[in-house]
Amino acid sequence: MPVLLFKLRHVPDDEIKEVCELLDKNHIDYYETTAGSWGISLPALWLHDDLQLDAGKQLILAYQAQREKGAKALYQSQCQLGEQRTYWTLMKEAPLKYLAYLFAILFVLYLATIPVSFLFQ
Repeated sequence: MPVLLFKLRHVPDDEIKEVCELLDKNHIDYYETTAGSWGISLPALWLHDDLQLDAGKQLILAYQAQREKGAKALYQSQCQLGEQRTYWTLMKEAPLKYLAYLFAILFVLYLATIPVSFLFQ
């Protein structure tokens, strides 16, 4: 009976590729399911053999620990160099987009307060 090894919802494509390569390299027989056309199914990696579950989980845990260390090191180096993206740097990159969002928010608030303003007249 198939057994769930690794859920893939919200997992970046590069991580999925690297995990699949890791499983292939270690001769762990798996298959991948997608979220389907409507996105309601479970995207995951499944094993055919229950006996490979512990080995597969240990490989993925070790990979994720290594990936976490790399991501933290990248973040720290970006912070030290002043290259870390913040809300303000994102806003500077696309100011018209943020002005459009602000206008849309204010318009929705205006529409929501119109009925209340008639009560106080």
